[in-house]
This record gives sequence, C-alpha cells and structure tokens, in this order.
Amino acid sequence: MTGFATQTTQDMPLSVAQLRIARDLHQAEAALDEALVRQAQLLQTMVGARRGTGVAPFLGQEALMRLVKSQQAMLDAGGELARVHGRLSTIAVETCGGNDACPPAALLEGIDLAEAAEVSRAA
Repeated sequence: MTGFATQTTQDMPLSVAQLRIARDLHQAEAALDEALVRQAQLLQTMVGARRGTGVAPFLGQEALMRLVKSQQAMLDAGGELARVHGRLSTIAVETCGGNDACPPAALLEGIDLAEAAEVSRAA
C-alpha cells in the first residue's frame, strides 16, 4: 500500500498545485461571503414584506428564525474555511521553501495553468 508521504511520482509541480489550491480557496471564501450577502438581503426582504403588507407582526417568524440559523451556519463555515486557509499557508511554507505570502488575486484569476507548468519545468 502506498501512502501519500511515500508517493514519488510528480505529475504536477508544487508551484502549479499551490496556485490551483489558492485560486479555489479564494473562490470558496468569496462564495461564502456572497451567500451571506444574499441571505441578509432575503432577511431584509422577508421582514420588509411582512411590514409592508400589514400582516400579523409574527407571521413567518419560524422561517426568519431558520434563516438566521442558516446565516450562523455560514459564519461557522467561514471560520472553518479560515482555519483551512491557515493550515494551507503552513503547508506552503513547509513545502515551498518559505513562500508564506498568498499569491495575488490577479495572478490566481488570470493564470494559464499550462503556461505555469511549462515555466516551472523550465526553471
């Protein structure tokens, strides 16, 4: 049985793997923020609709409470993702010779991974 630590084939340079992980991590962080914004908008719309239509003051209260629980879950997920980010930063330092800075967002968004692989192989 071959474990990860004993794997000797290198299908991809570390620099390319690092860029791919960083790109996907930044996208995941942005998606969580977007979900929180949309949930906040939904909460505002729900309360505004209740007020604007003149229905009973506590109509839909259970739905509002569930939405707030959903928002709390998103905040908790964001905290866990921050821990993932921190651990990945530590791994980058351990495996990439001290590269503890996150790649610039422009590099992550515009990278041609095939080109990055070629550059890495040539180095």
